Amino acid sequence: MTEPGCILVIDDEPQIRRALKNALGEVFERVVEAGTATEGIDLAATAQPDLIILDLGLPDMPGVEVCQEIRRWAATPIIVLSARHAEQEKVSLLTAGADDYVTKPFSTRELIARVQAHLRRARAQHTIPSDGPLEVGDLTIDLARRVIARGEERLRLTPIEWNILRALVMAAGRTLTHRQIFEAVWGRGPGDPQQYLRVHVTNLRRKIEPNPGAPRYVVTEPGVGYRFELTA
Repeated sequence: MTEPGCILVIDDEPQIRRALKNALGEVFERVVEAGTATEGIDLAATAQPDLIILDLGLPDMPGVEVCQEIRRWAATPIIVLSARHAEQEKVSLLTAGADDYVTKPFSTRELIARVQAHLRRARAQHTIPSDGPLEVGDLTIDLARRVIARGEERLRLTPIEWNILRALVMAAGRTLTHRQIFEAVWGRGPGDPQQYLRVHVTNLRRKIEPNPGAPRYVVTEPGVGYRFELTA
């Protein structure tokens, strides 16, 4: 039985589109494809997909620009495909609005698992209340009142720890780069965001994680940043 949802594949290589359509079509009820950036942007608007798989090496526009364009008007999860492995490129893409990054060659089983995970996160994101408490695992987080508790125990966070948590929860399921978190908490300014954050995130984890050594809420994306998991 296929899962509900529409997946958009934007890739200029017909054989990759065909392979992804066949693999994804066994899991999801609808897969649409585009061979150019222009066609992909148009389908992102008209087909209203639940998730987009985007290749970087498109003939008519860099993939990062496609990502930025779609992010101007849609919050659809975007998984980028690339033959390049540079860490800085991954940071740039996540900053541009991508949600995940898969390098070629890739396993279709792993890609499908990532697609399913991002769809779960996107659906969970819609459950975040704007003015009431959020229940995640054994935590209750009330963004409006700046209150976090585990059961009946209220947890005490410093202002910086709270602001880090708030930034992550507001983007739950999506990796925020060190720079994005740094600017959300301290604003634009000098300093190494990764160094600033390391100590504060460690202290935050000690307070909210059942096992700080194996975090389930504040998850590290090595070399890139952190994300908050709603499905922990």
